[in-house]
Amino acid sequence: MSTRVPNPVRPVSGTEVPRYAGLSTFARIPEIHTVSDYDIAVLGVPFDGGTSFRPGARFGPLEVRKSSRHLRPAFHVELDVAPFERVQVVDAGDVACTPFSIDEAIQQIEAHAHDVQGGSGDRRVIAVGGDHTIALPMLRSVVRQHGPVALVHFDAHLDTWDTYFNAPVTHGTVLRRAFEEGLLAEDHSMHLGIRGPIYDRIDLKEDADFGFKTIRASDLDRIGIDAAVEQVRQRVGDTPVYLSIDIDVLDPAFAPGTGTPEAGGLSSRELLAMLRQLNGLNIVGADVVEVAPNYDHAETTTVAAATVVYDLVTLMANHEIGNAPGLPAQALASV
Repeated sequence: MSTRVPNPVRPVSGTEVPRYAGLSTFARIPEIHTVSDYDIAVLGVPFDGGTSFRPGARFGPLEVRKSSRHLRPAFHVELDVAPFERVQVVDAGDVACTPFSIDEAIQQIEAHAHDVQGGSGDRRVIAVGGDHTIALPMLRSVVRQHGPVALVHFDAHLDTWDTYFNAPVTHGTVLRRAFEEGLLAEDHSMHLGIRGPIYDRIDLKEDADFGFKTIRASDLDRIGIDAAVEQVRQRVGDTPVYLSIDIDVLDPAFAPGTGTPEAGGLSSRELLAMLRQLNGLNIVGADVVEVAPNYDHAETTTVAAATVVYDLVTLMANHEIGNAPGLPAQALASV
């Protein structure tokens, strides 16, 4: 395979311009309007009108970009690729969505994401939220191109409630709406990292009825990361995958800056290990949401989120160029 965009424009090098200077884009990649074409776009979605507890995720995209300056993105050691040399990655800026109407904001996010994704379906978009409400319009945009997807959902919460204070679309109801709209491939979706108390036992039954399989955070103590990832791979199969990562899947020790923290979550190392073992899946879209910087300390949460976004870029790049598990070294040499 070859990259769709030849000779990609790379990020500004930290050996040439100090990482605290230069472009304010994610990892200092080029802005979308400065290149003729691209493979992957990082899109900010600063909307938190669907938040049920602590607001502030609207500031997530700004601060995740800032923390991405900590990255040395030239070469990903664990995934064995220099992603920005192999595919064209751009920062698509932010969606200009209203903070006053959930319905209108969702329409704006879907339309903007669809424009960034383009008509061919070859481009991939990684949304940086914003609260988890943004996953619904992002899923709608992806499904318009690829059909129903397998949702791999990292979160402390199921997000399949029916309504919240009679509001049908909030950050805790979006996956139920996605199921009802036929956006999810039947019996291919999965929750990981779920924990904490719930409102009623019926929440678990209804979630299972929607076709989700769940690996709770406590299950990882028993089965381990490798077995959990194997279950994900078996569940997903060859179906196109949408990865939705609520930063509160991490324990508050690793991500205090979020709206609805829950004790007993994953460590940053566990989350990154699981993501990296998904190498080779056809990830057609993704989001990283619920980063609320006002509750953060020393950029703990935003650095974690920026690293997750970088890993998502790398996973998508690996699939694009064929750098997947089991590919012979001589095949990679010819890419």
